[in-house]
Amino acid sequence: MTDGTEVLVVDDESRLADLFAAWLEQDWAVETAYDGEEALAKMAGTVEIVLLDRRMPGLSGDEVLEQIRDQGYDSRVVMVTAVDPDFDIIEMGFDDYLVKPVSKDELLEMVDDVVGRSDYEADIQEYYALVSKKALLESEKTDRELATNAEYQDLCDRVDDLKGRVDETVAEMTTHDEFVGAFQDLQSDE
Repeated sequence: MTDGTEVLVVDDESRLADLFAAWLEQDWAVETAYDGEEALAKMAGTVEIVLLDRRMPGLSGDEVLEQIRDQGYDSRVVMVTAVDPDFDIIEMGFDDYLVKPVSKDELLEMVDDVVGRSDYEADIQEYYALVSKKALLESEKTDRELATNAEYQDLCDRVDDLKGRVDETVAEMTTHDEFVGAFQDLQSDE
């Protein structure tokens, strides 16, 4: 059973791409692509996570990543590669990086973490939008008007619910790297 999240696995080693897909398909909807051109052909707005090899013949993973970003896809991209990271990664628009060989547990945990960051981002953006609306109403309306308005009360309940979810997510981010990754995701959206 999948949660609806669509993952695109891109690797020119077809057996490895198929293995990654097999590991993931119990929890996610998975597509595979065996080169950069096929990856770009399979990109769609429904692809939420791309697991991308850097070193591929023809169109490299770096070039695929650049085109994914240039074409406006907001998919999360995890580089899953045998290429050790170097300073060139600083300007690259990926969300995380795994160096092969990768275990099943590492891959599943990475996809879970990246999905969690996306959920966190959506929650925090909605939270700030609702807090802004609440503050605006509070500056324009009397306390009595606010206290008797059901829509305002619903807004307050939604703000409290989202604050709880955001706080819980921050508490669950057990490592500094997870928090930094989520924070960087938020910064890149500004």
